[in-house]
Amino acid sequence: MNELVLKGGRIIDPAQGIDKVADIAFAGGKVAAIGDGLSGKDERRVADKVVVPGLIDLHTHVYWGGTSLGVEAELLARTGGVTTFIDAGSAGPGNFHGFRRHVIERSPVRILPYLNIAFPGIFAFSKSVMLGENVDMRLIDAREAMRVVREHSDLVLGIKVRVGRSASGDSGVKPLDIALEVAEETGLPVMAHLDAPPPSRREVVERLRPGDILTHCFRPFPNAPVRADGKVRDEILAARARGVIFDIGHGAGSFGFATTRGMLAAGFLPDVISSDVHTISIEGPAFDLLTTMSKFLCLGVDLSTVVKLATQTPAAAIKRPDLGTLRVGAPGEAAVLEISAGRFEYADSIGERLVGDQRLVSAGVVLAGRWWHPL
Repeated sequence: MNELVLKGGRIIDPAQGIDKVADIAFAGGKVAAIGDGLSGKDERRVADKVVVPGLIDLHTHVYWGGTSLGVEAELLARTGGVTTFIDAGSAGPGNFHGFRRHVIERSPVRILPYLNIAFPGIFAFSKSVMLGENVDMRLIDAREAMRVVREHSDLVLGIKVRVGRSASGDSGVKPLDIALEVAEETGLPVMAHLDAPPPSRREVVERLRPGDILTHCFRPFPNAPVRADGKVRDEILAARARGVIFDIGHGAGSFGFATTRGMLAAGFLPDVISSDVHTISIEGPAFDLLTTMSKFLCLGVDLSTVVKLATQTPAAAIKRPDLGTLRVGAPGEAAVLEISAGRFEYADSIGERLVGDQRLVSAGVVLAGRWWHPL
């Protein structure tokens, strides 16, 4: 017997090429069926809504209570439709065990982490105190990172490293080189952050390997991937050709409308839309994943593609094809969305405004095959 059936919604599952009105049933914590006339113990009409796989946010900071930038994954999940949070290196080798025991293992929603190459992780990130974890090279120890990766090999997705004037200061690109060494030794990908130069965009991008992730990929000048004449930079095209993954990672300072318009006009979509939500960006301009997705919708990207970039492609990036899909037998996770029409003002990271006519809003979350939110 099906435990839950969502009836009459528009089901969009890019992983299966599905975009149709149908019922979807859940049983035993998994997707049980998609079709017409399905029945179950708990039936909910969603005829005016869109049903998509549980969203995957590839760039978040959810080590709440253990780092200054951490936010609560459960609260974001309830209001934003995200059922898998990828933590982008909040914890390093020195505090990863606390993140696992006190947050990840207790969370009702899935949290999968990247390990920060810096021993303390992102330890000083706030409105009043801001100190990059890679400014002092004494905080980086490759052997310690390898030890923690091996001890938590069932959980660690890859190595996170932040470089740039803010994150690495005079250390420049050296933290990235160490992160790549650890990644090669452990067979894992790297997620690389680049803020203001130095190092240069070219120095970072040319080092990345197939399967590595360049986050904050649509940054505004001076690290924009598109030139003033509208051409995508050669090193960016070369990186995509060799399999580097381009992730939005909106955040408080890492997303520009002008850059995005230029990249979209050049036919260069990101591989993944993510929020980089933390204690600062949650107050704007990122807010959450649905807001970031809404910006792309208002910039002319169609709904099915926007859903794909927050479900199927992040699942592929972390090598978890069982996630981000409503395939029968997949984990019973879904986001029920409304597309609100009206006049909505959005902002990018440098203050440019966009007035759009659409906004994605969470109308419900299915978790473990049961209706989870709103209660």
